[in-house]
Amino acid sequence: MAVKRGTEIPTIDVALVTIQSADGTGDEIALDTASTIEVEPQIEEADATQLIIKGILKAQKPATSTLTGNQITLTDNVFTPELVKKLQGGTIYYWTTAEKTTKETDPTEFGIAGYDPPAVGSNDKGEVCTLNAYSAQYDASGQIVQFEKIKYPNCTGTPIAFGSEDDTFRAPEYIINSAAKKGEPPYSIEYVQTLPAIQE
Repeated sequence: MAVKRGTEIPTIDVALVTIQSADGTGDEIALDTASTIEVEPQIEEADATQLIIKGILKAQKPATSTLTGNQITLTDNVFTPELVKKLQGGTIYYWTTAEKTTKETDPTEFGIAGYDPPAVGSNDKGEVCTLNAYSAQYDASGQIVQFEKIKYPNCTGTPIAFGSEDDTFRAPEYIINSAAKKGEPPYSIEYVQTLPAIQE
C-alpha cells in the first residue's frame, strides 16, 4: 500500500470577516479590521458504560461526543455599530444634516449619531446570521494562492459591553453562538480565488 502525502493548505491571517442575515437578505457587513477569531466546539458528551464483575472489566460501551455547534469569539479593532445591531439588536441613529444637530433612525449620508442597545425586557435579540471567516493561503514564494472561507450557520450574538483603557485603542470582543440545524454541518469550508469586493 502506498503512503501518500495529504494535501497541505497553509493558511494565515484574518483576511476578512463578513456577517449576513441567515436568509441571505439585506446587506452583508464586512469587517477587514478583525484580528482574531477563536472557535470553541460545543460538544455534548455521553459517558462510557462499563461492565465490571469482581474487579474485572468484561465489556464497555465507549463514550461518545457529539458536536452541537461552535462558540466564536471575534475580536475587532474598531467599533462597528451595524455589526452590533445584527448581533444584539438595538437602534442606530444617523445625523440628518451636515451640522449634526438632529438625528433619525433612517441611514443618511451624514454619518452615525449614536447607538442604543435593546431596552431591558425587550424582545429584540438581534438577527440570526451567517458568519464567513476568510484566511489567506500563501505559497513558497510568498504569493497568495487562494483564500479559505469558513462558513458558520445560524449565528446569534450575546449582550456586548465596552471598556476603555488609557493609550489603548478599544478592541471589542464579540461572543457569537453558531448551531446547525438537523442535517446541516456545523461549518463548511470552501476555497475562493478572491475576497468579496467591499463597497464604502
